[in-house]
Amino acid sequence: MSESYSDVVRRLSGAQKGAARSAPAYSRFVNRKLGRLLAAAAYRGGVTPNGVTVISATHTYVAIALLAVLPPSDWLGIVVALLLVLGYAWDSADGQVARLTGTGSSAGEWLDHMVDSAKVVMLPLALLVGLYRAEAVDDGWLLVPLVNAVVGSVMFFGMMLTEQLRRAHGVTSTAASGGRFPWLRSVLALPTDYGVLCLAFVLYGWTAGFMVVFTLITAGSLAFVALALPKWFRDVRALAPSGAGLAS
Repeated sequence: MSESYSDVVRRLSGAQKGAARSAPAYSRFVNRKLGRLLAAAAYRGGVTPNGVTVISATHTYVAIALLAVLPPSDWLGIVVALLLVLGYAWDSADGQVARLTGTGSSAGEWLDHMVDSAKVVMLPLALLVGLYRAEAVDDGWLLVPLVNAVVGSVMFFGMMLTEQLRRAHGVTSTAASGGRFPWLRSVLALPTDYGVLCLAFVLYGWTAGFMVVFTLITAGSLAFVALALPKWFRDVRALAPSGAGLAS
């Protein structure tokens, strides 16, 4: 007899890997749970991890295309936010399906990261194109999506590369569980949370308000990267073998 949906969800909960120690609140506490529910459905439906990645990419890239070709409106913001939230949840689900079925592979991880790296740049650039075509904001505001694209790309690559180098040296990054307020770090990292960016598009019909929120997200992400890059460099330099590796 095949497992019930609830049984699969429970098994996924026990098999889910630890959250990254820098994972912000929405990604850690909401998106992982949504991904678990979708992963259970995909598992029972026989969808492969790569198939789940394609589903995630389809949701995300449709939202990106809508942003580029349609002017800001209330309904568009809600549709885009919903598509992005679902795309992000499916993005969490592919790895969970891979662990549950034991079918994870380097090719699957590569595909997942390539989809992510593309959306990090394409989303703010599609926003820029849509705002420009609709003449929805003054030209000065168009610099914000450009900055967001650069910051997002650097942050994503820096996090992935640092994590891969740590993994190559047998170091695993896990969420901090001690301290009086173990959730505080996740809350403070909210400006860098892709899930928060997804939800912000609910305001897209109120373009002025959306741009203020989007600018705050971008500024918070920029501050995070400015603080994180020196630390990541120090961490990676400490991993290098004596007398070899990184330039000083």
